[in-house]
Amino acid sequence: MKKRELKKIFAGFLIASAVLTGCNTSKETAEKEEKTQVETKETEKEAQNEVDYPAVFQEAVTELAKASEGKDVDYDKVIDLYTTNLQGLVQERDKEFEDTIDQHITTALEAGKEGTMDKVVVKQIFDKLMQKVFYTTMKHEFVEVAENWGKTEEVKEEIEEAKVFYSILSTTVQKRDAANGTTMVDVINGGFEEMEKAVDSNDQLAFQLGKQVVDKTLMKTFYFATGAIPNGYATKAAAAAKENAEEAKVEQAEGWAFYQSIYTYINKHAAEEGAYILSQFDLETDVTQLDPAAVNKAFVRGFSKVAIDEYKESIEAWGEDKSVITALEGALFIDIIGQDIKGLIGEAEYTALTEKAQKYLDAAKAKDKAAGEITLKEIEATLQTVIEKAK
Repeated sequence: MKKRELKKIFAGFLIASAVLTGCNTSKETAEKEEKTQVETKETEKEAQNEVDYPAVFQEAVTELAKASEGKDVDYDKVIDLYTTNLQGLVQERDKEFEDTIDQHITTALEAGKEGTMDKVVVKQIFDKLMQKVFYTTMKHEFVEVAENWGKTEEVKEEIEEAKVFYSILSTTVQKRDAANGTTMVDVINGGFEEMEKAVDSNDQLAFQLGKQVVDKTLMKTFYFATGAIPNGYATKAAAAAKENAEEAKVEQAEGWAFYQSIYTYINKHAAEEGAYILSQFDLETDVTQLDPAAVNKAFVRGFSKVAIDEYKESIEAWGEDKSVITALEGALFIDIIGQDIKGLIGEAEYTALTEKAQKYLDAAKAKDKAAGEITLKEIEATLQTVIEKAK
């Protein structure tokens, strides 16, 4: 694999934040921008309705998977499937989330065609980065629900569209459930059910809570696929490297590509941990030096810091719906690394932590700030202990 190709794929993954426009935007300009946004949304919806994303994605992945069987891959076919059916969606998410997924996928497919990148690695990059796009498209649909709240039919349509994209990701969730003895599929299905009930009862807070359950459970899925021990790709790559470093690069690439779905979130709240994990999965990093225990601890510290930040937002927004939503988010981030926390502080202390998380959530719902503040201090103290033990 040529180093220049690696640099194209892995260097500078995040685009710098967009430059803010001046405050003196005229009314006419603002109206034009609003009209353009509406037209863009309508165009995107029309394009989505014309593409059977699950079928096209599966066809492309099936073709790329021939590399694992030692067969020739028809890259022209895959590139055509991508540019004709998927690229538009990818570019929309790139624009919305300031990302560069299209660049990485395009470069990987061209490198596979030219023979400058391991063909199995190409498949993993395409597969997992497209999964990120489907995941962020679900998030996009949820934003559309919030913007169109009150328009029942439109909202229900947005949720159904989100479920279509989830159907593509469900296999990944099922695999992680099977490997880790979890029931994330049931949790996600329950989250969707709560959202649908919320629409019928016109309860926007209930919708937001159901959305958080779906979103954070998918983040838990991506964590299990990357940094969890013993079934994450950090562990798999390190083990494989003892036998064959080149073949281990495939697991390292899978870890890198899966990590992209949660990297931005972790990096925002725990930059040091986020960058370390990214460097470990980078294919320019010697896979024989990959340290799965250190990666796991970085994830534990990172998600603990995320949880603390969510709780801080909750107390600052006390009395508002946002306080309840971020209280639930804090609890869900604790759940993501629940098994790790249990291993660090013991089952009894972990059970106490989850009970306090529930107590705080109840206080936020009841707007009982005195009870919330006391419980929050206890939660933060435990999470700080977890961070120290995970160093």
